[in-house]
Amino acid sequence: MKSTEALHTHATAHSCCGDHHCTPTQSGNAPPAAQATQGTVFRIAAMDCAAEESEIRRALASIPGIRGLGFQLGARTLTIDAAADAIPVAVAAIRKAGFDPQPIGTDDAGAQAHGANEGLWRMVLALGLAIAAEALSFFSPDTTVFKGLGMALAAGAIGLAGFSTYRKGLAALMQARLNINALMTVAVTGAFLIGQWPEAAMVMALYAIAELIEGRAVDRARNAIKSLLALTPDTAEVRQSDGSWALQPAADVPVAATVRVKPGARIPLDGAVASGTSAVNQAPVTGESIPVDKAQGDLVFAGTINETGTLEITVTAAASNTTLARIIQSVEQAQGSRAPTQQFVDRFAAVYTPAVFAMALLVAVLTPVLLDFTWTQALYKALVLLVIACPCALVIATPVTVVSGLAAAARRGILIKGGVYLEDAYKLKAIALDKTGTITEGKPKLVAQEVLSTQQPAAAVLAWAADLAGHSDHPVSKAIAQGLPAGPGGVSHFKALPGRGVEAQLAQSQGQTLWLGNHRLVEERGLCSAALEELLAVHEAQGRTVTLLANAHEVLALFAVADTIKDSSREAIAQLHALGVASVMLTGDNLSTAQAIARQAGIDNAQGNLLPEDKLTAIERMQADLGPTAMTGDGINDAPALARAHIGIAMGAAGTDTAMEAADIVIMNDDLRRIPEVIRLSRRTRNVLWQNIVFALGIKGAFLAMAVFGNASMWMAVFADMGASLLVVANGLRLLRGVAAERTEREERG
Repeated sequence: MKSTEALHTHATAHSCCGDHHCTPTQSGNAPPAAQATQGTVFRIAAMDCAAEESEIRRALASIPGIRGLGFQLGARTLTIDAAADAIPVAVAAIRKAGFDPQPIGTDDAGAQAHGANEGLWRMVLALGLAIAAEALSFFSPDTTVFKGLGMALAAGAIGLAGFSTYRKGLAALMQARLNINALMTVAVTGAFLIGQWPEAAMVMALYAIAELIEGRAVDRARNAIKSLLALTPDTAEVRQSDGSWALQPAADVPVAATVRVKPGARIPLDGAVASGTSAVNQAPVTGESIPVDKAQGDLVFAGTINETGTLEITVTAAASNTTLARIIQSVEQAQGSRAPTQQFVDRFAAVYTPAVFAMALLVAVLTPVLLDFTWTQALYKALVLLVIACPCALVIATPVTVVSGLAAAARRGILIKGGVYLEDAYKLKAIALDKTGTITEGKPKLVAQEVLSTQQPAAAVLAWAADLAGHSDHPVSKAIAQGLPAGPGGVSHFKALPGRGVEAQLAQSQGQTLWLGNHRLVEERGLCSAALEELLAVHEAQGRTVTLLANAHEVLALFAVADTIKDSSREAIAQLHALGVASVMLTGDNLSTAQAIARQAGIDNAQGNLLPEDKLTAIERMQADLGPTAMTGDGINDAPALARAHIGIAMGAAGTDTAMEAADIVIMNDDLRRIPEVIRLSRRTRNVLWQNIVFALGIKGAFLAMAVFGNASMWMAVFADMGASLLVVANGLRLLRGVAAERTEREERG
């Protein structure tokens, strides 16, 4: 059984090996303080890991006056909600823990870019000094002067490249914690002290450069989805009180304002079309680049492209709360969740690093006695082991892959709310599908009507049906209301009967109670007959949904509604079957209609006449008989079944808050083919995860053996460690382009 994930990203401590080797973890049990978003904001460049968040929390735990902390590890920012006199104390405590918090100003983006460039040049200079130290050691005479010069060059390289590492490493050692900063601090210092200062300088310089490159690669994965925000215009053309139009910052445009979007321009804010018609490319939201026709009353989304006509749009959401902004926020929260494989890796790393550290101590102490090594040789091998002791590539293998997969899915209009669902989708053996709006278009039309009562005027019966149907928001009721002339009104005591229909009293029916509902409702009222059953069977055999109007004594009228199957549904079901996933339709409609629709769509099995609790039972039965099961529905009426399924999937949820919150995966358009895409992406993600894990473990195992029994050097150790890290990052980043490429190939084959 799955649990609902926290809305905000809260980190919990887990094993971490370096500045760029972790991704934040998420917990629904985080303290309320973690949710604070108001206060003073600081950027902490070296904080992008849950373990580092835990260090900062520990540093601030005893400071009075702090009301709340808000961490955004992807952006490396910390918001401190505290009394004014507590802020300087908090900043000092963070600095004492080895971090450098900097207040964020209006020119923060430029400052960050400047800082990144400055860091790159510092690393290049450090590498140059390290190379000079190596060259001096190799080519110069063995004199005190040249040794002193070489040591000075090496010390300069270590200072330039390793200042941050040393600061955090010493802070970690003082707290008896082992992380990559502590290990590198000990290894480089030890190498320098035993006379291997050129190698110590080169190791620190290479490590720092690899960290910088790796950090940028990880940021690319974390920030991939944020590029969509750049699609939203900064300004909007807004109607003024005097009827004129003026450009305003999109962030300042209030809800209910009217904006104008000309052909070829991007829509700046979510809204409803007030006037005009056009075709809109909704790819940033739904992942589908085929333009969708828009007319008065239709919803449009920020970042989408108005292609053909001028639209006037009534704004329905502020710039910070558009559908696109919420998608990005949800993906960022999902990127902070811990996938199952990541949890396994974290547990392994928590044992691996101390174990190798202990092995290094044993090598330093025992090999001079058992293997006749000199103490210098033993210390050197121990230092090599310390470099290998960091499971960098192993720990980073999972988060960068999962984050890339989540971002790739979001670009296709698939919102996956956590790495656990991305990983688990490959396990699915069956999928249950709601009928209306999922398999069918969800736009039923009234195709037949028949007044059955001989006691009531036909016109009055149809008017009663129109009034009852007009008060219901069910798609079938809406179709009946739209297909009949409007009634005179006067509805009172209206009541919805879940899974059955509605009941109400009408003034024009002399106050008698009327029911408008399905076959089940009429049976429960004891109004069914053999003749009625025969009439129903004719319509149901054609895949029609039949609704009946009745009073306390008889069935007054019959209304047959038909819905068309989406073109994409048949292809999606075929793809699911090709993936080995069984399909079952679960619907509240009658069984005959369900079976007729299922045959047309190619679905394996259909179950009809289901109430919400019946769907829940059906899901449990599918899980017992078939294995891991997903439920696909609208995210509202199917909530119990969505919650009970291994994975709940909401369809066509663009702009629908409730649907976006109800399911584990949200398909932002109505294309059922996105579901097999999710399963294929999950399988590719799993393959990449295990490729990375096996590769990282293989490299570690080989170098552990070489370090103890062979001639592995610190150079080789750092190249192997950081090289493996960069390779697993690059392998994980392949998922960013994998979904689009796979989709293109399939369309070309089709």
